[in-house]
Amino acid sequence: MRFIAALKIIVPGWLAFAAAAQGQEDHAAHCEAMIDTRNLTLYRAEWRPASESGPAYCHVQGQVGPGLTYYVQLPAPEAWNGRFLNWGDGGHDGDLDYAPHRIAEGYAVANSNMGHDNGSQPGATFAFNDRHAERVYGYGHIKMTADAAKTAISAFYGRPADYSYHEGCSTGGRQGLMAAQRWPQIFDGIVAGAPASFLQRLNVTHNWDMQVMLRDNYAGSLSYDTDDNGTLDSLTKADMLTEAVLAQCDANDGIVDRVVNNPETCDFVPERDLAHAMCVDDVNGDNCFTTTQLEAIQAIYSGPYDSAGTSIYKGKSYGSEMRWPLIVVPHEGNNHRPGQMGLASDYVNFLFYDNDPGVPTARPTDLSLEPDATREPPEFAWWQFDFDDFTRGLGDTMRAITDADDPNMSRYLKQEGGKLLIWHGWADTVIPAQPMVDFYGEVVDVTFDGDRAASDESVRLFMPPGVAHCAGGPGPDSWDRLAPIVEWVENGTPPDSLTVQKLDDGAVVNERLVCPYPEQAVYVGDGDANDPANWVADNFVCE
Repeated sequence: MRFIAALKIIVPGWLAFAAAAQGQEDHAAHCEAMIDTRNLTLYRAEWRPASESGPAYCHVQGQVGPGLTYYVQLPAPEAWNGRFLNWGDGGHDGDLDYAPHRIAEGYAVANSNMGHDNGSQPGATFAFNDRHAERVYGYGHIKMTADAAKTAISAFYGRPADYSYHEGCSTGGRQGLMAAQRWPQIFDGIVAGAPASFLQRLNVTHNWDMQVMLRDNYAGSLSYDTDDNGTLDSLTKADMLTEAVLAQCDANDGIVDRVVNNPETCDFVPERDLAHAMCVDDVNGDNCFTTTQLEAIQAIYSGPYDSAGTSIYKGKSYGSEMRWPLIVVPHEGNNHRPGQMGLASDYVNFLFYDNDPGVPTARPTDLSLEPDATREPPEFAWWQFDFDDFTRGLGDTMRAITDADDPNMSRYLKQEGGKLLIWHGWADTVIPAQPMVDFYGEVVDVTFDGDRAASDESVRLFMPPGVAHCAGGPGPDSWDRLAPIVEWVENGTPPDSLTVQKLDDGAVVNERLVCPYPEQAVYVGDGDANDPANWVADNFVCE
């Protein structure tokens, strides 16, 4: 009996270790057997043990021909939280993107290449006169990936997921709104960040900005060649614009923090507020603006319009200027190729017209390089694009494929009971923020007959001040994007605010509330509102 009693003390630890090892072996065998799933074309099924980067999981990878590659990462059954997460993409995609932090939280995660590989078909080249590829890219990949993932989840766990979510920003935000509009039955909750939903108009805007900045040998650019060597090495003009806007609008919310809290209330008029800084006799210089540069600034704020003055898309918001040198302004630091150039230089070639006009020239920033229309395939340069082509309807076929711009989301928000959280940083320089505010208003009007109280039960919009494209910028930009939608879907608690933080080497240096639009965060603390020590969420309320 003493021997048995001793075993009772010693054996359980050994048994637990053995059971864990046996469990891992069982999980690995079960995972590898997934390769034979009868109704999925899988070419990889491997158990990946725990590591410093995360817990163990089953990784399966498959194809939906032609072109679509996807993966599903499946935590061990005892670690699975019962949820499926579709992880969003960015840009034109063409690769597989991962979310190890969500695997660590117990989500089964899936993602696809959107139907093409950017290694062999960079940019938008995959779409050259290929309607099938365009449809898969525009919307088809969402359902194919989600269906495959749900099949794999049921096969691995022996049951379907309890809840299904989508989380993404930029293209991932467009995917979320596209799912709500075209496939309302797929996801219980959607987080759509900075959605590239109005894709045709957005990319016309990228083209517009580049034509404004580069035409006439960079005459409109907010950069300057200080030593006359052909290199735009100074960004003094861009800095002057940033400071002028902040001087006019930073303190509108009662706090001076280099953030324009609500651009809709910013009274900045370039011709008035930059009048003191105009170049003498309109001769270009490093620390002044020419008439052409002032017109360029106004054009970027206004957004593109056609020859009749019809607006196509609203431009960049006040408060976004400090990111213009990265995204908009050509200068030595970006090799005279701003971030928008990659989007402007091939979009009209491959994703605008019914019949694609040709491939880009070899050097997209060299406007002196004459496109050769006689070669095969012919060349078509982005600066040849005529903005009247948009209002003529020449992009309507592709707009129907790529744009998630239908404000009637009754099927998702009412019939299916889905929850939608949209967020967009006000300082976004890649995707202007104001059009999303306008679209949200349309959703309230069309889907809920203008009843804001009713819409709040299903869809909410958050506009974080000072936040650039998906992250970055001067404003607080860190929070758990997924947790609020999970709480909303599973516990019926909608997010009345988001607590967002600005981190510096992991330390919180600024914390605010972001309120559901149109509410604004108002400082109610006892201390000085301009003291960064008082920038904590508890000192703000939504009004």
